Amino acid sequence: MTRYLISPLALLFLLVSSLSAQTDLRVEPPFWYTQMQSNQLQLMIHGANIGRFQASVDHPGIKITKQITGDSPNYRFVYLQIDPDVKPGSFSLSLKNGDQTKTITYSLKERAKSINRNQGFSSEDVIYLLMPDRFANGNPANDTVEGMLEPARRNDPSGRHGGDIKGVQDHLDYIKNLGMTAVWLTPVFENDQTPEYKAYHGYAATDMYKIDRRFGSNEEFVAFVKACHDKGLKVIMDMIHNHIGDQHWWMKDLPFNDWVHDQSVYGNTNYRGTVASDPYASQHDTDRLVKGWFVNEMPDLNQRNQQLADYLIQNTLWWIEYSGIDGIRMDTYLYPYQDYMARWAKEVLEAYPSFNIVGESWVESVAHESYWQKDRDGENDGYNSHLPSVTDFQIHFAVRDAFNSPFGWESGIMRLYYTLSQDRLYSDPMQNVIFLDNHDINRIYSTLGENLNNLKMAYAFLMTTRGIPQVYYGTELAFKAGPGSWGDGAKRADMPGGWPGDARSVFTAEGRTPEENAMHSYVTKLTNWRKTSDAVKNGKLIHFVPEENVYVYFRYTNRERVMVIMNMNDTEATISRKKHLEMLRGYTFGLDVITGKSTNVGQDFKVPARTTTILTLK
Repeated sequence: MTRYLISPLALLFLLVSSLSAQTDLRVEPPFWYTQMQSNQLQLMIHGANIGRFQASVDHPGIKITKQITGDSPNYRFVYLQIDPDVKPGSFSLSLKNGDQTKTITYSLKERAKSINRNQGFSSEDVIYLLMPDRFANGNPANDTVEGMLEPARRNDPSGRHGGDIKGVQDHLDYIKNLGMTAVWLTPVFENDQTPEYKAYHGYAATDMYKIDRRFGSNEEFVAFVKACHDKGLKVIMDMIHNHIGDQHWWMKDLPFNDWVHDQSVYGNTNYRGTVASDPYASQHDTDRLVKGWFVNEMPDLNQRNQQLADYLIQNTLWWIEYSGIDGIRMDTYLYPYQDYMARWAKEVLEAYPSFNIVGESWVESVAHESYWQKDRDGENDGYNSHLPSVTDFQIHFAVRDAFNSPFGWESGIMRLYYTLSQDRLYSDPMQNVIFLDNHDINRIYSTLGENLNNLKMAYAFLMTTRGIPQVYYGTELAFKAGPGSWGDGAKRADMPGGWPGDARSVFTAEGRTPEENAMHSYVTKLTNWRKTSDAVKNGKLIHFVPEENVYVYFRYTNRERVMVIMNMNDTEATISRKKHLEMLRGYTFGLDVITGKSTNVGQDFKVPARTTTILTLK
């Protein structure tokens, strides 16, 4: 064998040449993993005229199955097959155009082996939803980042306020002590939008592989997930595949002409999610829903483009493996193409069987809501979403109406009964994520007349009915809606004490008002009790038609029985043992979960006014 010795100067020249050949290229995903569920990997390569280059690879167990040039000459999509026995490490991808050569050194990492990852979520959990920008500012140094378009403006209710991932991590004990078992952050992807748009909410991604630097870094997000897991908290990541922000780097150089839908043709969406499951929907309405832009600053993605669909699914799998998250909440689930969303959910859950996904399905009826849950019965269009969980807006509507209309044949508390009585339309209503409010809805305390008893009653219903409860940050403090002129800022106020220099801190009992402490104590007691009740977390539900403005239901297993009485009257109510005998037979008393007092259920008994009484039967 002939050996060639290379001088140090020549070696340095080759190293610099190799580096310069890579620095002008953007490659996504930035790295990948061995032994993934699928052996297919799509590399999106972006760089000047890279589409004219032909890729090749010479590495055992790795081969190119196809490569595609975009409509823009600045993209090359390279599909690789990676055999299961390929070891972690690096390999070289060569790109050649005539006498021009570029080399990409690409890393394959080993998959994480920890069992405390990708756990999913279920009715055993209570999810705490928060907006990082509004929760706590753990690192003021990243409030305004040089080179990014929008600075922090805490005096603007709809501007960036400086909350970040570190701020949330600093208060994980607060969340855990409330009794919450999972944390859902609104999107933390880079949203480098103009100040006029005000993208603090995170739903206008400009880079889907990068955490917004004003929230932290990719590494900080991974550390946050681990910190949550170490405290027994799961993490749900918010994603959006319907649209991006108009400042996304793609928009300066689209890979394909049909990468986003043409706004000049389809305008903006009609926001009518019911169209997607309407058997009589016109093509005009369907196109407006699916192809219309959400707002002018949010270009609508065309998942019918095969390369884009592959890119988005791969991005999801990358984040799951990279960060260790336990679930995903998919924004605007009804707005993209149905076949794409079904493919996405199916492939994600095949890759991570213990994982869970909830899709935002904001529609006006149980029938339209249930359409989006997997394996539903009674439908004839053949569609299966493969989606385990939906956001149960019908529970929110029912609670809102129950407290804001007088008791009647189809109004008041009857709305709770009628909503639950339609549960046969869902394939598994226990998988529904139920909530009183969220970041897109007016604060529930204000919706319920800013009456603390009403809020406690509604919260008790949330904690004891079927499904997976989600609690919006600040509900435990009876947050009110801000002035109408605030816009979305009215629903998304800061947590006092989350910022250095705040006059008080709601994270401590001393910093809370008497009303805030009353609600905080109630939420803490009830939510932590829920952890101990298998009947509430996993049991069956039986309810009785409300009478005289009182709604009674039971949650039960073979070993435990819980009786819940919602008395909507301003006076105490008498509960008939005879009416409820089928569930009370054999039980003589019940222990009040909140007061600890014993109630004799062996006879008719009274419950207090404007209270949800929860009795563990003995």
